[in-house]
Formats: sequence, structure tokens, C-alpha cells
Amino acid sequence: MTQQKATNIHWHQGKVTRLSREKVHRHKGAAIWFTGLSASGKSTVAHNLEMLLYDMGFSTYVFDGDNVRYGLCKDLGFSEEDRRENIRRIGEMVKLFVDAGIIAITAFISPYRQDREKVRSLLTDDQFIEVYMDCPVDVCEKRDKKGIYAKAKAGLIKEFTGISAPYEPPENPELVIRSDKEDPMQSAERVLSLLKQSKII
Repeated sequence: MTQQKATNIHWHQGKVTRLSREKVHRHKGAAIWFTGLSASGKSTVAHNLEMLLYDMGFSTYVFDGDNVRYGLCKDLGFSEEDRRENIRRIGEMVKLFVDAGIIAITAFISPYRQDREKVRSLLTDDQFIEVYMDCPVDVCEKRDKKGIYAKAKAGLIKEFTGISAPYEPPENPELVIRSDKEDPMQSAERVLSLLKQSKII
């Protein structure tokens, strides 16, 4: 658990509640957490889902792994410690977006089960949906346009998930998508159906 260093702080409760914000948005705030290997299709399906929700008039935002490392997490590398801190920061940010009544869609490898469960614990059961992009590593490697799998195998990239660093699949995700066998838009529509079943939208 991250130590609270500041002691002279106090959480200020605003006058506008999450429920009030959700009424404005016409849906519940929630986190849709895509996890899986690099090139497993997380970002593609996440952005397809966002477009479906946007077209329905809902308030969304996609947090992409690479994009976040340009700003909030630009000081972090890919060691196990830095990966854990990366997900901790994202989790806290997503919690704020959910409180704002937004459907926060994330696309992070997030390789460690414990870190994903910590993010889940920040929210209520009906606010967190874990989507596991289950895709064989050889398929991910074939899709890899940046050539990072080849570099990892050559030892040029250290601690690369799926090659030289572990990935811990979810044990009980809300949804499993076999992205090597399923069209990305079809996958996004499956997530959308789950959001309807869960009464988020």
C-alpha cells in the first residue's frame, strides 16, 4: 500500500454528488478495464466501444497505456515497481472520472493481478468491469507493427510482458474476448451489451 506522506490534508466533499452527475450524463459512472498482452487488441476495442457509446450520446474517455506515459506517468519505466505505480496512478485517476459520472475506458497491459484488484477495490462492484483480451502471444507478435516483440526476443527491450516479464491473466473477469477469433467491432458490441445488462447505460 502506498504511504500517505501528507498529513495536513482533508478531503473536501462537494455539493454536487456522483448521483447528480450521473443524472446529467444519463448513465452511471463506471470503469471498463481492458487488460491483456501488447497488441492483443485492447486499444482497438476500447476506441470502438467509445465510438458506440459516443454515438448514443454518453460521456466517455479512453485512457490508453502509451498516452498516459506522455504525461501523468512520464517519469516511470517498465520495471515491476514502475508498472505497479503506473497502475496505481491510473486507478486513482479513473476513480475520479467515475465519481464525475464518466464511463472511463482503460487499455493497459496491467500485467499483475494484484494491481488490477487494487483498482477494483477503489470502486463498488457495479462500477468496475474487467475485460480480458485473451490472445496467444504468437498472434500478438504477428500483429506488432512496432516490432517490439522482435526487439524483446533479441534482448533489446528488457522486462517485456509475455516475453521476459510475466502476465497474470484475470481469474474472474466480467468478460473474456478471444481477440484472435473475433472482429474488434463485434467485441465492442459485446462489451456494450454487458453495460446494458449491468444497467450502467
